[in-house]
Amino acid sequence: MTRPDPLDDIDGALLSLLRENARLPAADLARRLGVARTTVQSRLQRMERRGVIAGYTVVVSDEAESALVRAHVMVIAAPKQGAAITAALRRIPEVRTLLSVSGPYDLIAIVAASSIGELDALIDRIGALDGVERTTSAIVLSTRIQR
Repeated sequence: MTRPDPLDDIDGALLSLLRENARLPAADLARRLGVARTTVQSRLQRMERRGVIAGYTVVVSDEAESALVRAHVMVIAAPKQGAAITAALRRIPEVRTLLSVSGPYDLIAIVAASSIGELDALIDRIGALDGVERTTSAIVLSTRIQR
């Protein structure tokens, strides 16, 4: 298997600008980077083709979701049940992010619910999934840094 070409400084700076605002027009990106618009477009296409850029998404501000209760739900999975649990969690819209991690837990689901009661029911629902041996939860109080 061949290794992909490393990203250069311009690619890194381009990705940094896109992390701040993925909707910036190519002309604005080019101006900020000091390169031609066509250079930006070709680099974006190359990074998309190579899978460096997997997609573009909307990041909803904490203020817009301030009424939601967010939590990290750590999951211990039964042996060889990770794929089935992942598939089941993918079907739960309140699961915003699912991370596979090392350590005492196998997965961390980042979830959002409209109330503590709904969060409680959601955590029970996750705990009842086939293959889930145990869950531990931590409610998010605030976001200190998000990049």
